[in-house]
Amino acid sequence: MERPLKQFEKDRRAAAKIAARLLLASATTTPRVGGVGECTIHIIDDQCEIEDLCQAVEDMAGDNKSWHFFKRDAMMLRDADALLLITSLRSKNDPADINCNMCGQLTCDNLRKVEGLPHEKSIAFPGPLCIFRANNIAYAVDGIISLARNLGIDYGVFWSAGAAAMRMKLLPRETGLALAVAISITEKSPFRDIPKNYDEINERTMSDRIIKRLWPQFRSIYS
Repeated sequence: MERPLKQFEKDRRAAAKIAARLLLASATTTPRVGGVGECTIHIIDDQCEIEDLCQAVEDMAGDNKSWHFFKRDAMMLRDADALLLITSLRSKNDPADINCNMCGQLTCDNLRKVEGLPHEKSIAFPGPLCIFRANNIAYAVDGIISLARNLGIDYGVFWSAGAAAMRMKLLPRETGLALAVAISITEKSPFRDIPKNYDEINERTMSDRIIKRLWPQFRSIYS
């Protein structure tokens, strides 16, 4: 029996959900500096929740003159099948007590005492942060990327989405840093070979997202 295209789309999305959880496992088991667990990885694979995050990224584009590319990021993120948010829960308030000086302070005690950056719209990550602990996010991202390559899954790393997730309070508690890895299982990667004005020329994706989001409401009202 001929299988409809709808079945392919259903299986494709199911594969993305499975892949996201395998990538979460790979990120979780990567090494941590000091051997102490402090990173958490969270999956967003609901299209409406992805759209909410994309809108938050777009809103941040006007908060800093250097963030004009956030609109382009948001458009790419709309084509993602799932997002993984990676956080460091100890990089802001619990330095490693090794006096490595990577944060710019002489000692970890000085880092605890120094006045942090204000929570203003133009600031993405209100540091200073313990860089030694924040490096754990890089290990987790490497675990995601290495497995994604082996599985043949397209990916993109976005700090804009990590900052937006922090502002939306999607993470378990206040954290100093968060990154997002978007994944896609499609014939063409939505994260590669993208023009600079992608947010202007790819309105179709945004329109499709809005229609899919509103359709259940219209159906319930008029059915």
